Amino acid sequence: MKLLKNQLSSFLFVLCIATMTAQENKKSFNLKKGQVLDIIFLNQNPNKDDLLQEYFKLVFPVAQKNGYNPQPGFGVEKYTQGNYHPQSMVFGYWNSFDSRSKFLSEIKTSLPDFHKRRRDLWSTFALTYWELKKDLSFEINLNKYNVVTAYWANESSSFLKFKNNWNNKAKQHGAVIKVELVNGASPFGYYYNPDYLIINEWENEASFKKFYETNLKMDHYGVKHVNQFILK
Repeated sequence: MKLLKNQLSSFLFVLCIATMTAQENKKSFNLKKGQVLDIIFLNQNPNKDDLLQEYFKLVFPVAQKNGYNPQPGFGVEKYTQGNYHPQSMVFGYWNSFDSRSKFLSEIKTSLPDFHKRRRDLWSTFALTYWELKKDLSFEINLNKYNVVTAYWANESSSFLKFKNNWNNKAKQHGAVIKVELVNGASPFGYYYNPDYLIINEWENEASFKKFYETNLKMDHYGVKHVNQFILK
Protein backbone atom coordinates (compact mmCIF):
# COMPACT_ATOMS: atom_id res chain seq x y z
CA MET A 1 0.00 0.00 0.00
CA LYS A 2 2.86 2.38 0.89
CA LEU A 3 4.58 1.63 -2.43
CA LEU A 4 1.35 2.29 -4.31
CA LYS A 5 0.92 5.56 -2.44
CA ASN A 6 4.48 6.64 -3.30
CA GLN A 7 3.95 5.71 -6.95
CA LEU A 8 0.72 7.70 -7.03
CA SER A 9 2.45 10.73 -5.48
CA SER A 10 5.27 10.50 -8.04
CA PHE A 11 2.75 10.22 -10.87
CA LEU A 12 0.81 13.26 -9.66
CA PHE A 13 4.05 15.24 -9.34
CA VAL A 14 5.11 14.38 -12.90
CA LEU A 15 1.59 15.17 -14.15
CA CYS A 16 1.69 18.54 -12.39
CA ILE A 17 5.07 19.42 -13.95
CA ALA A 18 3.83 18.32 -17.38
CA THR A 19 0.69 20.45 -17.00
CA MET A 20 2.73 23.50 -15.95
CA THR A 21 5.06 23.04 -18.93
CA ALA A 22 2.09 22.73 -21.31
CA GLN A 23 0.59 25.91 -19.88
CA GLU A 24 3.89 27.76 -20.31
CA ASN A 25 3.89 26.76 -23.97
CA LYS A 26 0.47 28.34 -24.52
CA LYS A 27 0.38 32.12 -24.88
CA SER A 28 -3.00 33.86 -24.90
CA PHE A 29 -3.80 37.27 -26.36
CA ASN A 30 -7.00 39.20 -25.65
CA LEU A 31 -7.43 42.60 -27.28
CA LYS A 32 -10.41 44.91 -27.61
CA LYS A 33 -11.84 46.97 -30.44
CA GLY A 34 -10.02 50.31 -30.69
CA GLN A 35 -6.75 49.03 -29.30
CA VAL A 36 -3.66 49.01 -31.51
CA LEU A 37 -1.71 45.78 -32.03
CA ASP A 38 2.03 46.02 -32.69
CA ILE A 39 3.95 43.12 -34.21
CA ILE A 40 7.72 43.59 -34.43
CA PHE A 41 10.28 41.35 -36.13
CA LEU A 42 13.77 41.84 -34.71
CA ASN A 43 17.42 41.04 -35.27
CA GLN A 44 19.52 42.10 -32.28
CA ASN A 45 23.07 43.28 -32.76
CA PRO A 46 25.62 41.23 -30.78
CA ASN A 47 27.16 42.32 -27.46
CA LYS A 48 24.49 44.92 -26.71
CA ASP A 49 23.01 43.53 -23.49
CA ASP A 50 23.98 46.53 -21.34
CA LEU A 51 22.58 48.99 -23.86
CA LEU A 52 19.43 46.88 -24.14
CA GLN A 53 18.82 47.03 -20.39
CA GLU A 54 19.36 50.79 -20.43
CA TYR A 55 16.93 51.15 -23.36
CA PHE A 56 14.17 49.26 -21.57
CA LYS A 57 14.79 51.18 -18.36
CA LEU A 58 14.38 54.52 -20.17
CA VAL A 59 11.68 53.67 -22.70
CA PHE A 60 9.30 51.21 -21.06
CA PRO A 61 8.10 53.47 -18.22
CA VAL A 62 7.17 56.15 -20.76
CA ALA A 63 5.49 53.60 -23.04
CA GLN A 64 3.48 51.95 -20.27
CA LYS A 65 2.44 55.32 -18.84
CA ASN A 66 1.00 56.08 -22.27
CA GLY A 67 -0.98 52.86 -22.57
CA TYR A 68 1.50 50.28 -23.86
CA ASN A 69 0.91 46.67 -22.82
CA PRO A 70 3.81 44.27 -23.51
CA GLN A 71 2.78 40.77 -24.59
CA PRO A 72 4.59 37.44 -25.00
CA GLY A 73 7.09 37.16 -27.83
CA PHE A 74 8.49 34.20 -29.74
CA GLY A 75 11.75 33.10 -31.27
CA VAL A 76 11.90 32.25 -34.95
CA GLU A 77 13.07 28.69 -35.53
CA LYS A 78 13.53 28.73 -39.30
CA TYR A 79 12.41 30.36 -42.53
CA THR A 80 10.58 28.68 -45.38
CA GLN A 81 9.95 31.49 -47.89
CA GLY A 82 11.31 34.98 -48.47
CA ASN A 83 14.55 36.84 -47.94
CA TYR A 84 13.99 38.33 -44.46
CA HIS A 85 15.26 36.24 -41.54
CA PRO A 86 14.35 37.75 -38.16
CA GLN A 87 15.44 36.21 -34.86
CA SER A 88 12.23 36.97 -32.98
CA MET A 89 8.63 38.13 -33.20
CA VAL A 90 7.34 40.47 -30.48
CA PHE A 91 3.73 41.38 -29.67
CA GLY A 92 2.41 44.39 -27.79
CA TYR A 93 -0.63 46.64 -27.83
CA TRP A 94 -1.64 50.22 -27.09
CA ASN A 95 -4.87 51.24 -25.42
CA SER A 96 -5.69 53.46 -28.40
CA PHE A 97 -4.18 55.05 -31.47
CA ASP A 98 -3.97 58.36 -29.58
CA SER A 99 -1.99 56.75 -26.75
CA ARG A 100 0.47 55.36 -29.30
CA SER A 101 0.89 58.78 -30.91
CA LYS A 102 1.28 60.47 -27.52
CA PHE A 103 4.10 58.10 -26.57
CA LEU A 104 6.03 58.82 -29.77
CA SER A 105 5.72 62.55 -29.20
CA GLU A 106 6.78 62.31 -25.54
CA ILE A 107 9.69 59.90 -26.04
CA LYS A 108 11.24 62.09 -28.74
CA THR A 109 11.26 64.95 -26.24
CA SER A 110 12.57 63.00 -23.24
CA LEU A 111 14.97 60.84 -25.27
CA PRO A 112 16.03 62.68 -28.45
CA ASP A 113 18.26 59.81 -29.60
CA PHE A 114 15.41 57.27 -29.27
CA HIS A 115 15.52 56.12 -32.90
CA LYS A 116 19.33 55.99 -32.93
CA ARG A 117 19.28 53.77 -29.85
CA ARG A 118 17.01 51.36 -31.68
CA ARG A 119 19.33 51.30 -34.69
CA ASP A 120 22.29 50.63 -32.41
CA LEU A 121 20.51 47.73 -30.70
CA TRP A 122 18.82 46.05 -33.64
CA SER A 123 20.08 45.53 -37.17
CA THR A 124 16.43 45.16 -38.23
CA PHE A 125 13.34 46.48 -36.44
CA ALA A 126 10.41 45.65 -38.70
CA LEU A 127 7.17 47.02 -37.24
CA THR A 128 3.55 46.78 -38.36
CA TYR A 129 0.57 47.97 -36.35
CA TRP A 130 -3.17 47.49 -36.73
CA GLU A 131 -5.92 49.60 -35.16
CA LEU A 132 -8.44 46.89 -34.32
CA LYS A 133 -11.95 47.22 -35.74
CA LYS A 134 -13.25 44.40 -33.52
CA ASP A 135 -12.19 42.34 -30.51
CA LEU A 136 -9.31 39.93 -31.14
CA SER A 137 -8.52 36.87 -29.02
CA PHE A 138 -6.18 34.04 -29.95
CA GLU A 139 -3.74 31.53 -28.47
CA ILE A 140 -0.36 30.38 -29.72
CA ASN A 141 0.44 26.83 -28.59
CA LEU A 142 4.13 26.06 -28.98
CA ASN A 143 3.42 22.34 -28.67
CA LYS A 144 2.01 22.71 -32.19
CA TYR A 145 3.67 23.86 -35.43
CA ASN A 146 3.06 27.60 -35.85
CA VAL A 147 3.67 29.28 -39.20
CA VAL A 148 3.67 33.05 -39.78
CA THR A 149 3.12 34.11 -43.39
CA ALA A 150 3.29 37.69 -44.71
CA TYR A 151 2.17 38.46 -48.26
CA TRP A 152 2.50 41.61 -50.35
CA ALA A 153 0.04 41.94 -53.24
CA ASN A 154 1.04 42.55 -56.82
CA GLU A 155 -2.49 43.30 -58.01
CA SER A 156 -5.58 43.42 -55.77
CA SER A 157 -8.12 41.24 -57.56
CA SER A 158 -5.56 38.56 -58.53
CA PHE A 159 -4.18 38.51 -55.01
CA LEU A 160 -7.66 38.13 -53.52
CA LYS A 161 -8.19 35.00 -55.64
CA PHE A 162 -4.77 33.70 -54.59
CA LYS A 163 -5.44 34.41 -50.90
CA ASN A 164 -8.81 32.62 -50.95
CA ASN A 165 -7.30 29.64 -52.74
CA TRP A 166 -4.33 29.63 -50.34
CA ASN A 167 -6.62 29.62 -47.30
CA ASN A 168 -8.85 26.87 -48.69
CA LYS A 169 -5.90 24.62 -49.42
CA ALA A 170 -4.36 25.34 -46.01
CA LYS A 171 -7.59 24.33 -44.24
CA GLN A 172 -7.86 21.21 -46.39
CA HIS A 173 -4.41 20.23 -45.13
CA GLY A 174 -5.35 20.77 -41.48
CA ALA A 175 -4.40 24.38 -40.79
CA VAL A 176 -6.13 26.30 -38.00
CA ILE A 177 -6.14 30.09 -38.41
CA LYS A 178 -4.99 31.75 -35.18
CA VAL A 179 -4.84 35.36 -36.35
CA GLU A 180 -5.45 37.06 -39.71
CA LEU A 181 -4.57 40.73 -40.26
CA VAL A 182 -5.02 43.24 -43.10
CA ASN A 183 -4.78 47.02 -43.51
CA GLY A 184 -1.81 47.58 -41.24
CA ALA A 185 0.65 50.48 -41.16
CA SER A 186 4.37 50.94 -40.58
CA PRO A 187 6.12 54.04 -39.21
CA PHE A 188 8.79 55.73 -41.30
CA GLY A 189 12.12 53.98 -40.78
CA TYR A 190 10.56 50.68 -39.62
CA TYR A 191 8.77 49.63 -42.77
CA TYR A 192 7.32 46.13 -42.84
CA ASN A 193 3.74 46.39 -43.97
CA PRO A 194 2.39 43.24 -45.63
CA ASP A 195 -1.02 43.37 -47.28
CA TYR A 196 -1.88 40.13 -45.49
CA LEU A 197 -0.38 38.57 -42.36
CA ILE A 198 -1.64 35.25 -41.05
CA ILE A 199 -0.57 32.86 -38.30
CA ASN A 200 -1.63 29.24 -38.86
CA GLU A 201 -1.36 26.34 -36.44
CA TRP A 202 -0.55 22.86 -37.75
CA GLU A 203 -0.57 19.61 -35.83
CA ASN A 204 3.05 18.94 -36.79
CA GLU A 205 5.73 19.74 -39.36
CA ALA A 206 4.70 16.86 -41.61
CA SER A 207 1.16 18.20 -42.06
CA PHE A 208 2.53 21.66 -42.89
CA LYS A 209 5.00 20.26 -45.43
CA LYS A 210 2.20 18.62 -47.40
CA PHE A 211 0.52 22.00 -47.76
CA TYR A 212 3.85 23.74 -48.40
CA GLU A 213 4.49 21.54 -51.44
CA THR A 214 1.02 22.39 -52.76
CA ASN A 215 1.54 26.09 -52.01
CA LEU A 216 4.70 26.29 -54.10
CA LYS A 217 2.84 24.91 -57.13
CA MET A 218 0.06 27.53 -56.94
CA ASP A 219 -0.31 30.38 -59.42
CA HIS A 220 1.44 33.32 -57.71
CA TYR A 221 0.52 35.95 -60.27
CA GLY A 222 -1.13 38.19 -57.66
CA VAL A 223 1.82 37.92 -55.23
CA LYS A 224 4.57 40.53 -55.15
CA HIS A 225 6.53 39.10 -52.22
CA VAL A 226 6.26 36.66 -49.30
CA ASN A 227 8.01 36.01 -46.01
CA GLN A 228 7.30 32.90 -43.96
CA PHE A 229 8.65 31.86 -40.56
CA ILE A 230 8.25 29.01 -38.10
CA LEU A 231 7.89 30.05 -34.44
CA LYS A 232 9.56 28.36 -31.49
